[in-house]
Amino acid sequence: MRVVSLACSNTEIVCALGCADLLVGIDDHSDHPAEIVGRLPRLGPDLAPDVDRVAALAPDLVLASLTVPGHERVIERLEEAGVPYLAPEPESLADVLRDILEIGDRLGVAARARDVVTDLRRALEPEPSADSARLAPAPSILVEWWPKPVIAPGRRSWVHDLIERAGGANPLGGEEVKSRPLTDDEVRALAPDAIVLSWCGVPFEKYRPDVVYDNPAWRGLDALARRQVHCIPEAFLGRPSPRLVDGLAALRKVVAAAASSAAVL
Repeated sequence: MRVVSLACSNTEIVCALGCADLLVGIDDHSDHPAEIVGRLPRLGPDLAPDVDRVAALAPDLVLASLTVPGHERVIERLEEAGVPYLAPEPESLADVLRDILEIGDRLGVAARARDVVTDLRRALEPEPSADSARLAPAPSILVEWWPKPVIAPGRRSWVHDLIERAGGANPLGGEEVKSRPLTDDEVRALAPDAIVLSWCGVPFEKYRPDVVYDNPAWRGLDALARRQVHCIPEAFLGRPSPRLVDGLAALRKVVAAAASSAAVL
């Protein structure tokens, strides 16, 4: 079977299923696992792949995605080219696990996919909290997908689920949106206990916490006063793949730090 992946998350899922040998091409942004993606043909960025090159590889399945605005145009081009494709559009953690099962089924490794999902469910379980900890309000964790304007996830996001499983609260958790932009006034009103930078499409080493700390419109926020601005790679939070386990581990550290700083002040 010949498989093309046009999204980082799909590449990671295929490899987690032990099917890396099926990959014949990937998008430019797929970077994990490095030892596998380094030897595969690159077919262009996720929002503008070279569909002619994709078709020339004669894939039995193209794994696209609808998790980023604009991917629908990629789907249209794949349909015009007549190549078979699957385009997951997960919102919740449950959706992510469902999609891994579907991809495993399409790749002919349904039993292996069930094993992977079983392990992921276990790894993504909420940690039991002590009764005393349950009495304290959950720290509010604002995740920034983008700084200008600030874009944050709502309830219809696997990150909302991760924040809750980490013991935190999503300040936009009451809104039935995938994500939305926030004004400075809204951020001040939400008053998060911690802010997490997970900027999409930006290399982790170029994240700029100082942009948050130096924002004059946010002066007075407790999160800034307590130095609770954290960085988590977008690869751990923004990709619906098995590496969300790493995102959950990182969020648990943020929640613990936010709770500790609130107890001190």
